[in-house]
Amino acid sequence: PLAAITSGLTNWLGGLSGASVILLGVILGLMMCFDLGGPVNKAAYAFATAGLSVTDVASLRVMAAVMAAGMVPPLAMALATTLRPGLFSEPERENGRAAWLLGASFISEGAIPFAAADPFRVIPSMMAGGALTGALIMAFDVTLKAPHGGIFVFFAIGHLVWFVVALAAGTVVGALAVIAAKQFFGAKSEAEANALAG
Repeated sequence: PLAAITSGLTNWLGGLSGASVILLGVILGLMMCFDLGGPVNKAAYAFATAGLSVTDVASLRVMAAVMAAGMVPPLAMALATTLRPGLFSEPERENGRAAWLLGASFISEGAIPFAAADPFRVIPSMMAGGALTGALIMAFDVTLKAPHGGIFVFFAIGHLVWFVVALAAGTVVGALAVIAAKQFFGAKSEAEANALAG
């Protein structure tokens, strides 16, 4: 049954075009950023790797969308802690510095400390960034032949410039969203209160 499902999904992907492909990119982006390495994230990743074939362009686009979107949360949190360090505690700022490398390496778990501490403001912000990145990857026809590695497998990325553009756009949106959420919504931590007062 699993083989039949995988085959059916692969055939469906091969027939997608236009708006439906971009919608798939949005869905994959949302899934990759929902639980940062949890079951939903892993389902999207498994879907991409199960169908990965260098002779199937559709599968290469799915892999690109999944990896780029999965890179967004740690990179967005790293950017947020850089732009507005006062909104974050010292341990969070340290995690933010480490998250640059984790994000570049496609390790979504780099954002888990932030999501665990403030899930209702962090996770929706990351999902917004991931959805944008997934959509742009599909829209720009970016492909990826490697199942992991982040930016370090640049040689396996088709349309590398557009991959970077899509990743940067999602990262900026995610970072700005979490900064806005922390500044305007919900309870303020001591670090945030001091930042806003100063």
